[in-house]
Amino acid sequence: MKRFFLCLTMVVLLTSCAEQNKIPVYAWLSGPGKATDTELAEQFADLKTKGIDGLMYNGGHNPDTYKRVGKLVKEAGMEFHTWIPTMVQGHNPKIDKDLYALNRNGESAYDKPAYVSHYTFLCPNKEGTYNFLADLYGSVAEVEEVDGIHLDYIRFPDVILARGLWDKYGLVMDREFPEYDYCYCDKCTSDFKEQSGIDIKEVEDPSTVAEWKQFRYDLITSMVNRLQEVVHSKNKKINAAVFPGPSIAKKLVRQEWNNWDLDAVYPMNYNDFYLEGPEWVGEMTKEEVAAAKDGAPVYSGLFICPNPEKKAGEKDPENHGLLPEELAEAIQASMENGAAGICLFTPTRMTDAHWEVFEQAIYKDYNK
Repeated sequence: MKRFFLCLTMVVLLTSCAEQNKIPVYAWLSGPGKATDTELAEQFADLKTKGIDGLMYNGGHNPDTYKRVGKLVKEAGMEFHTWIPTMVQGHNPKIDKDLYALNRNGESAYDKPAYVSHYTFLCPNKEGTYNFLADLYGSVAEVEEVDGIHLDYIRFPDVILARGLWDKYGLVMDREFPEYDYCYCDKCTSDFKEQSGIDIKEVEDPSTVAEWKQFRYDLITSMVNRLQEVVHSKNKKINAAVFPGPSIAKKLVRQEWNNWDLDAVYPMNYNDFYLEGPEWVGEMTKEEVAAAKDGAPVYSGLFICPNPEKKAGEKDPENHGLLPEELAEAIQASMENGAAGICLFTPTRMTDAHWEVFEQAIYKDYNK
């Protein structure tokens, strides 16, 4: 009998140690679509069992949706953060057409978006944009079940695409081209001229004007920090999905996120988009941890390959991502370089082989 209790005690201790060593794991997930409450509850319970601690959940703009889904997520024992795009809002009747950003050619993102049809970016320098977003995030943050607001597309359109996407769009983006360079609306250009004395519309190559870059970094930073005040006034957290770096983020999408007042940062360290291996994730994480304002925790975003056996022949880089044998290395590289945890894009892309590797990788002490 003593031996039985000794063995039972050892099992409890080992289980407790494993839980203590488990790294925090979040996941981006969209829904609910037509799923019933029972189906959602089963999905969330499964994710919790597999080691997911919180969801960044994209479910539209309706607070009632987040109340319904949030209740089920909380019952499954996970955190619930609402993943709602910021500067990209589609053709919304609540948003005046004049609030959409203009490129250097004077074309509006409303009716001539860059790259893809959903790139309908708003101008961050319009008070109407702030008012719409403050109302949106404020109303969602009031939902009791919501732990935090998760910003996405909080940036300008990609003035330069990640290198791994050039072939997909048939582009060589070795400089800033006017059709992808935003925002040149009258308010942005006149405000900049008043601030700097420079008429940016008269400059032959605006990409050479450092002050113009900084002006646009600051527009996004101001928007984030104002929204932070709204969300915090509801006693909720605010965090964001950002581009890597912020060296890459600044160059590609005008994100100087190291100056943002956030409770946590979720860099999208999608190595395949930059034609890099999983070790690159660690290099980026090291920079991100050092850059995060006031030591905000960094959760390394990992892009999962949904069909590992087809990756070699897959032309679309958005169907690439970490293979099962690369996932453990990316997790280790993230944690050993200071990440507070990781975030998966997305659990629905994970294969059985991914989950097997994942289970081993998340129950380790990376502080040794």
